[in-house]
Amino acid sequence: MALPAVRSFGPLGRWDSFQEFEDIYRQMGRWMDSVNRRLDDSVRAWSPSADVTENDEAYLVEVELPGVKREDITIDLVGSELAISGELKEKERQGLFRHRTRRTGQFSYQVTLPRDVNADKVEASLAEGVLAVRVPKNEAAKPRRIAISGK
Repeated sequence: MALPAVRSFGPLGRWDSFQEFEDIYRQMGRWMDSVNRRLDDSVRAWSPSADVTENDEAYLVEVELPGVKREDITIDLVGSELAISGELKEKERQGLFRHRTRRTGQFSYQVTLPRDVNADKVEASLAEGVLAVRVPKNEAAKPRRIAISGK
């Protein structure tokens, strides 16, 4: 049985060698991006999960850092920029990894707080794998109740 031939009534497309090179270049770029992303993930600092809350007295930044020791954490407050960095050191293991999803290596977390912080009274504690950094507000930034005078 013979199959019907499909014919186009439009003009035939011309082969463009430059378009072929453009396609190959784009494909190579996508491939290199994916390779670089994998390499960067192993070298680049990762960012831990964190919550930032505010009450009348202070800002509280809670960062999840399970397995990180106090001496491996650095906390800096420059102006209103709070930066937490450090390293989760890899444990020595024997044998071969069959599956690995836990993060190790350098980490970094940054948050910009409002300008009304009191940098002299910042407190930090590490308990149960959660770093809690309490950044108090200046007196001028705390809410005040205003009494109404008159009859």
